[in-house]
Amino acid sequence: MASLGQDKIVAVIGAGTMGAGVAQVAAAAGHPVLLFDVAEGAALKGIQGIAVGLDKLVVKGKMPAQERDALVARLTPASTLSELAPAALVIEAIVEKLEVKQSLFKQLEAIVAQDTIIASNTSSLSITAIGSALQHPERLVGMHFFNPAPIMKLVEVISGLATDKAIAHTVLDTANAWGKQAVHARSTPGFIVNRVARPFYAEGLRVLQEGGADVATIDALMRESGGFRMGPFELMDLIGHDVNYAVTCSVHAAYYYDPRFTPSLIQKELVDAGFLGRKTGRGFYDYSANAHKLEPQTAPTLTPSFESVTLIGDAPFAPTLVDLLTKAGISIEREASEDGAELILLAGDAIMSLTDGRTATQIAEEEGERDIVLFDLALDYAKATRIGIAAADQATPQALQDATAFWQALGKQVSILNDIAGLCVMRTVCMLANEGADAVNQQVCNAQAVDIAMQGGVNYPKGPLAWAQSLGVGRVVNVLDQLATGYGEDRYRTSPLLLRHALSGRALV
Repeated sequence: MASLGQDKIVAVIGAGTMGAGVAQVAAAAGHPVLLFDVAEGAALKGIQGIAVGLDKLVVKGKMPAQERDALVARLTPASTLSELAPAALVIEAIVEKLEVKQSLFKQLEAIVAQDTIIASNTSSLSITAIGSALQHPERLVGMHFFNPAPIMKLVEVISGLATDKAIAHTVLDTANAWGKQAVHARSTPGFIVNRVARPFYAEGLRVLQEGGADVATIDALMRESGGFRMGPFELMDLIGHDVNYAVTCSVHAAYYYDPRFTPSLIQKELVDAGFLGRKTGRGFYDYSANAHKLEPQTAPTLTPSFESVTLIGDAPFAPTLVDLLTKAGISIEREASEDGAELILLAGDAIMSLTDGRTATQIAEEEGERDIVLFDLALDYAKATRIGIAAADQATPQALQDATAFWQALGKQVSILNDIAGLCVMRTVCMLANEGADAVNQQVCNAQAVDIAMQGGVNYPKGPLAWAQSLGVGRVVNVLDQLATGYGEDRYRTSPLLLRHALSGRALV
C-alpha cells in the first residue's frame, strides 16, 4: 500500500502542544485536517495557536503568506467525535493512560469507516495492550511523533501483535510523504528512542555518583568532545526529572527489572525534592535570576616541558593527532607496535592511551608503568574543543601535567577527571551502541532504524551503531567487557549481536 493521498482527511484527537503540532504537520502535507479535543474551545484555540506560530514564520520570511493561509484553511475544529467519521486516518495525542486510550478507540470504532486507520501517538504504552480492547486491533498502529512535531523529523511507527503489516506500511509511507524520517519497530517497552537513550542519562548519573566529575564538566565533555547537542544533565533538566525518571522506571519495570535500566537514586532525590528542572527553576542547575552559573572544571594552561612526542602503534584517529601536533610545531617520532597494541602517546613523563574500560590505576598496576594517563573518546579529535583525562593513582604530578600540556598544545581545554572506568564519552557511547544492538538482536527493529531514530529523534551527532562501526566493534566489546569485569554487574553485559560482529568482522550497518 502507498501513502494516503492528499485528498484523504486526517483527524487528530487532542489539541495540546503535541496534537496541534501533528495537525499542523498533516495540514502542511496537504491533507484536510479535523482537530478535536474534549475541552470546549480547545480545538479552535489549538488552530489559532498554529496560526500565530505560522505568522512568525511569515514575518521572518521563512514562509509565504499564501502558504500560511492555505495551511490554516485546511484545519477545521470538530466539536464532537462523530464529526471525525470521514477521516481516513485518526491520530490520538491524549493523556498517557491505557484505559483512557482504550475507551477512546472503542468509541472511534463505532464512528469511523471499517478501512479507517487509527493511530496512537503514545510514547510508552503498548500498542498491543491498547489494541486488546478493540474489535479490530489490526488497524491500530503507533505513530509516535517527537516534540515539537513540526520540527522534529522522526516518527516511530509501531506495530502491535495484531497490527496488519499493510497498515503499518501505509502509515510508514505516509509519515515519509509528510517529510518525516519514519522508522518501524515492534511494540516493546520504550520502542526505539526511549529504550536506546537510557544509557545517555544513566552513565552520566553513574559518573556523577562515583565522583568521576561534576555536573557541568560531564555536560561540557559530552558536548565539546562527544559532539552531543546537550549534556545529560542539561537535557534531563529540560525534559523534566519527573518525566525522565518516570520513563526510566517504566522501562526498568517493563523489562522485568533488568539492571541495565536501573534508575538513579540521585535523580530520585531531585524528584522527591520537587527540583524538576527548568520548569521549577531548579534541577541539576539553578535557573533563578541570580543563580551562580556552574562552570566545567578546566585545567590551567601549562607550558609543555617536552619538545617532541612519540606515537607507538596506530589507531584510526592517529593521523588527526599527527596533523594537530604538526600544526602546533611539536616534532613527532613514530614507532611500530610489536604486538599490535593500541596507540600509545609518550609526552614528557606521561604515557597516554585511549580509555579501554579499565581505570588508569588498574592499567598501571597490570603493566608495571606508574605514569599512565588515559584520555576520553571524541567524536572528532580535530573539532573537539575539550578532552577529558584521568591519571593513575600511582602517576607522578609531572605525568599529569605533561598530559595536560599535550592536549592544550593541540588547542583543547582539558578537564581532569577522577580515575573512573571508561571515563565519560567512551562509556556512554559504548553503552548506547550496546543497547541499540540489543534492540536489533531482539527483533525490535533493524540497525538502520536505530541510527535514524537516535539522530532524528534526539539529535545524536552520529547513530550509535555507525559510531560503534567507526570506533571498531571489537573495541566497543572490549570496553563493555572491562566495565562488566570491573563493576561485576550484569548492567554492562555485551549484546550477543555486538559480539558476533566483533568476531566475524561483519559491518553492523
